[in-house]
Amino acid sequence: MAGFVRELERRAGPALRLEQRAAGGVGCVVWDAALVLAKFLETGACPLARRHVLELGAGTGAVGIMAATLGANVTVTDLEELQELLMVNIENNKHLVTGSVRAKVLKWGEDVTEFQPPPDYILMADCIYYEESLEPLLKTLKDLTGPDTCVLCCYEQRTMGKNPEIEKKYFELLQRDFELEKIPLDRHDEEYRSEDIHIMNIHRKQVSFPS
Repeated sequence: MAGFVRELERRAGPALRLEQRAAGGVGCVVWDAALVLAKFLETGACPLARRHVLELGAGTGAVGIMAATLGANVTVTDLEELQELLMVNIENNKHLVTGSVRAKVLKWGEDVTEFQPPPDYILMADCIYYEESLEPLLKTLKDLTGPDTCVLCCYEQRTMGKNPEIEKKYFELLQRDFELEKIPLDRHDEEYRSEDIHIMNIHRKQVSFPS
């Protein structure tokens, strides 16, 4: 299958080289939200060195591999059919990794025992576009997060078709169990930012027991 390489500059050292696929599903290219989130990680806003990081819906692995170049111990996850592309990109960039990175299959809504204990960070870029995947994604987020897990969710706001209502439903459902905070645009990377790409900082709601 034809591949084409997307280079993602880094602040220090050589660029990441991310292979994409000309054919295949949505996971086969580096979406803008992935670039924005990867470059946000480089700003140093979140300490990643020696932290346990899990990327959901990793696609090409751009975000997770960037985290691994910043010292994190990363597991990039996606469906079975994207594992080969993830392995290629891990291999192509392993000389830049200062933490560790591995690829595993994780289907949203299914058992996550092998990914326990809860990671320090969960990374998600452009994971909300299918209505039927919202409930499984939310189940996976609830199953994976501990009280101290920070979920960084980056998404491009789309105005076409059903996108706005899917997005609205996702955040309504999310707010039942999670606190959401939008990261202001001026904290994004100065070059890789856009008015219609948002990064949310998401934490489990703390359960307070009556005293």
